[in-house]
Amino acid sequence: MQCLDVNNWGVIATDIALKVGGASILYMVGRWSISLAITLVSRVLTSPNFDPTLQRYIANILGVLLNVVLVVAILGYFGVETTSFAALLAGVGLAVEAAWAGLLGSFAAGAFLIIFRPYKVGDYVNAAGIEGTVIEIGLFNTVITTPDNVQTIVDNGKTSGDIIKNYSAHPHRRVERTAQLAFGVDPLDAIARLKPALAAIDNALADPAPDVEILDFNVMGTVLAVRPYCNTEHYWQVYFDTNRVITATFKEAGYPSPFVIEEGHGKS
Repeated sequence: MQCLDVNNWGVIATDIALKVGGASILYMVGRWSISLAITLVSRVLTSPNFDPTLQRYIANILGVLLNVVLVVAILGYFGVETTSFAALLAGVGLAVEAAWAGLLGSFAAGAFLIIFRPYKVGDYVNAAGIEGTVIEIGLFNTVITTPDNVQTIVDNGKTSGDIIKNYSAHPHRRVERTAQLAFGVDPLDAIARLKPALAAIDNALADPAPDVEILDFNVMGTVLAVRPYCNTEHYWQVYFDTNRVITATFKEAGYPSPFVIEEGHGKS
C-alpha cells in the first residue's frame, strides 16, 4: 500500500511536470506569436497615409487583447473552464472598478484624445504643465520628450482634464522678447535698427515680418516688444539668436546701459 502511494505520487508529479512544461512552451510560443503579430500589424500600418498616433494606439490595444487570450488559453490547458474564467473576470472587474476608477478614466481619456485629436504624435505641446514633443499616445499615458531630452510620462486623464497648448497647430510661432532702453535713447532709432537685424536671423520668417514696438515705460526708460516669427521646430534657436541680436545691435549703436534714476537725481 505504501509502495502504491509512492507510485501514485510519482505519476502525479510527472503529470504536473508535463503540464507545467507544456504551459511554459505554450507561453513562450504565445509571447513570440504576439510579438510577431504586433510587429506585422505595425509594419502594415506604417505608411505615409496612416497616422502614427493611431498606429501605436492600435498596436497597444492589440497587445493587451492577445495577452488576455494567451492567459485564457493557458488556464484552459490546465483544465480551467473559460466560461468560469470569464465570469470571474467580470466579477473581479466589478469589485475593483471603484479602486481602479482613475485607471479606467485614463483609458477613456486616451480614447477621447485619439477621437478628438487635440494633439498627435510629433506635435510640440504643453499638456498638464509638461512642455515637449509628443512621442506616443498610449492606452493610459502620453509620452512627451521635453526640450532637455527627458522622457516624461503624463497620465491621459490629467492631460485631458487640464489646459492643452498645441504649438504645432499653426504653421508658425511668435517669439516673445523685450528690450530695455536707457533714458535718452530714441526708441524709434532702436526700432529702426532692430527690425532689419531681426529679419537677418536664420529661420526667422519674412512673412509675417518681425514686430518691434514700444511696449511700456518704467523707471529705467522705454521698453520695446521684440517679436520675430518662426516655425515651431526653430523656436529656441530664433529665441536665443534674438537675445544676441538685441545685445549686438544696442552695443553697435553705442546705447548706454539702462539704470535706475534715483529720486532727486540732477536737482540742485
